[in-house]
Amino acid sequence: MNRPIDDRALEGATLLPEAFSRWFALRGWQPRAHQLDLLARTEAGRSVLLIAPTGAGKTLAGFMPSLVDLARRGKRKPGAAAQGVHTLYLSPLKALAVDIERNLTRPVTEMGLPISMETRTGDTPAHKRQRQKQAPPDILLTTPEQLALMLASKDAERFFADLRYVIFDELHALVTSKRGQLLSLGLARLRKFVPDLRTIGLSATVAEPDELRRWLVSQNPPGEMADLITVAGGAKPHITILQSAERVPWAGHSAQYSVPDVYEAIKAHRTTLLFVNTRSQAERLFQELWHVNADTLPIALHHGSLDVGQRRRVEKAMETNSLRAIVATSTLDLGIDWGDVDLVVHVGAPKGASRLAQRIGRSNHRMDEPSRAILVPANRFEVLECQAALDANYLGAQDTPPVGEGGLDVLAQHVMGMACAEPFFADELYAEIVSASPYARLDRETFDRIVDFVATGGYALRTYERFARIRQMKDGRWRVSHPMIAQQYRLNVGTIVEAPMLNIRLVRGKTKSALAGGYSLGKIEEYFLETLTAGDTFIFAGQVVRFAGIRENECYVTPAPGADALVPSYGGGKFPLSTYLAAEVRAMLADPSRWHRLPDQVSEWLTIQNAKSVLPGRDDLLIETFPRGNRFYMVAYPFEGRLAHQTLGMLLTRRLERGGARPLGFVATDYAIAIWGLRDMGALHRSGKLTFGELFDEDMLGDDLDAWLADSWLLKRTFRNCAVIAGLIERRHPGKEKSGRQVTVSADLIYDVLRSHDPDHILLCATRADAASGLLDVRRLGEMLSRVKGRIMHKDLPRISPLAVPVMLEIGKERVAGGAEDELLGEAADSLIDEAMGTE
Repeated sequence: MNRPIDDRALEGATLLPEAFSRWFALRGWQPRAHQLDLLARTEAGRSVLLIAPTGAGKTLAGFMPSLVDLARRGKRKPGAAAQGVHTLYLSPLKALAVDIERNLTRPVTEMGLPISMETRTGDTPAHKRQRQKQAPPDILLTTPEQLALMLASKDAERFFADLRYVIFDELHALVTSKRGQLLSLGLARLRKFVPDLRTIGLSATVAEPDELRRWLVSQNPPGEMADLITVAGGAKPHITILQSAERVPWAGHSAQYSVPDVYEAIKAHRTTLLFVNTRSQAERLFQELWHVNADTLPIALHHGSLDVGQRRRVEKAMETNSLRAIVATSTLDLGIDWGDVDLVVHVGAPKGASRLAQRIGRSNHRMDEPSRAILVPANRFEVLECQAALDANYLGAQDTPPVGEGGLDVLAQHVMGMACAEPFFADELYAEIVSASPYARLDRETFDRIVDFVATGGYALRTYERFARIRQMKDGRWRVSHPMIAQQYRLNVGTIVEAPMLNIRLVRGKTKSALAGGYSLGKIEEYFLETLTAGDTFIFAGQVVRFAGIRENECYVTPAPGADALVPSYGGGKFPLSTYLAAEVRAMLADPSRWHRLPDQVSEWLTIQNAKSVLPGRDDLLIETFPRGNRFYMVAYPFEGRLAHQTLGMLLTRRLERGGARPLGFVATDYAIAIWGLRDMGALHRSGKLTFGELFDEDMLGDDLDAWLADSWLLKRTFRNCAVIAGLIERRHPGKEKSGRQVTVSADLIYDVLRSHDPDHILLCATRADAASGLLDVRRLGEMLSRVKGRIMHKDLPRISPLAVPVMLEIGKERVAGGAEDELLGEAADSLIDEAMGTE
């Protein structure tokens, strides 16, 4: 396996049928070395991970072993038995499967290969899926959810009996989520059907290749890895940061200042793909571009909430080069190759080096031509982040998330699915499951608890017949307790749970009054409300309100006139700032020799900060305290992302309250956190009554965290998602679908029962693990607190510092509809900026 790549490529060339060689030659091409290398390795029975830059022919490389094998097999002779599916292609996006089918059809047709190829996604009609079961195509292009459905079928083993290859496109995007965990269990089942199955993983951006190499193959014995082929080279991308004559905003996320410049860039290119991080940002940018579109250029919008018909029309227009610009979210992140995109504009910071590399790869989708991209920072800190991402891209640095341990709720869904397919012995299923990389360390006791949960609902629920979904037979095998259970499983398969919105009702009266009545103020994201405890205040619909509680799908608040908003309504980006970029931003701040590459107004900002306060070292935590008006402020700069900072803010305010600082509220951004109160926190620190070393001690992740979680709604809402994925609560029933309200009521009732009577229930364990790793980012917060121990820099200032201006502008800020946000921010910033930047 260690022979030079050229030798393996020569071996691959001898395996190439004449039709393939002729097809390449007619186009003046020749197979690339890595394509032939991959062919040779798979022919030798190996599984392979191929990491190659955009435009290197990954897709053709991945499919070449299948195409060669199918060409060798030839047409089915009349009267011969029908054969099952030969190759599975798994994609994280339905659109990507459709795109691959279109692009692969051309070489198959031009070579005259006797190969049938079809897609199966959530959009595929039921009659077509049924036909595919009876007469499978040679190559089936599908998604993780559809594979789970097919494996839960009674004839799954027959359907996959002739399977030879499984191709995973954009593997890095598949494996790091619960979808990837479910997919890994499905792959383990496929290996049971076909022990010599070969897998091929394709990716352009991978931080830890060995994790993906283990994911691709059985972990029995542990530590086995697929072969690795890495393709170096490719033209270096040409990335610039927008240099606008307009003032770069101090805060905010809209980047409205850039719209005229962005429009000029669109006019100067054939097709521009504009990426943003959230759907709301996509809608707003699309509207802003139409407002300045004096030339009536064809500009389209593409994101996951749009109707499938509208998405397909946009995709068709991209394919035919009928559009000049497309505003998109992550729906077009991955290797889709539509049209002649010659520029990518990223509006807002990318939040990750690998995400940026993935997105700019959509421009000039050819290996030998440079991708062209413009980064548009929405505020001053994002200028630093964009520069860090740009530098990382040129260095080839990657920061894709780790694969992580498999979720127990996902495991419960898979156990149920396997019972739907056929009765199983627990010993055999356990051995199969631990061969999947995310579950390789699953102990037998936990597995048995999952089987018991699927069979009874667990200790506190076993008296309820409806939770008995599987039963043990006399021979020891487990089977589905009723055919209706299997039908419900198939309706609810998958791990994607949409984040709901809750209606806010204003109740006139005391907070402790019954949660009922009141008029509606509007709707707000549930994830924001999850972090609140009774009595917390926040701004909504132009007024400060006090959180009273949640009942079913309604949030109840009472008026809080004259009060400070304890928790801001934060409308930031969807993606957390990656650890790598956070470290690079800290390093840039600490090194003045790098500031000359920043816009003048940003480098001037940092220079004045250095003169009036200080800039932290790469591993330091800077804390500034200062008075303003009749309040005292503490601003800390961890640069660890909004999720970690939001959790930190909740815990710090509890500690400050105990320390007598009388905190009134906090605000968190990706870069900083500001807390304000009635007592001087700097003075308390100097007197030794409340030292910052003690305040930021790691022990806050113990009792303080437990106490906050006990008072908040976060665990209850996280439990609902776990319960839906695990199948304890079904969203859909034959002929009807539960409303979000009904799902929430069911989940809340069960959560209360389990918390009171079975606190160690397996789903509560899964819930706590989910909250710690996702919504709270406890691991990252713990690493930050450990890093800054003994490295806290405190500056007691007479007034606000330049570095504090962006986070201070978030205090009391409410999302403003339309184009007024930046204007209002600019007005609000004037006095702060004068105070921070002016001469003393």
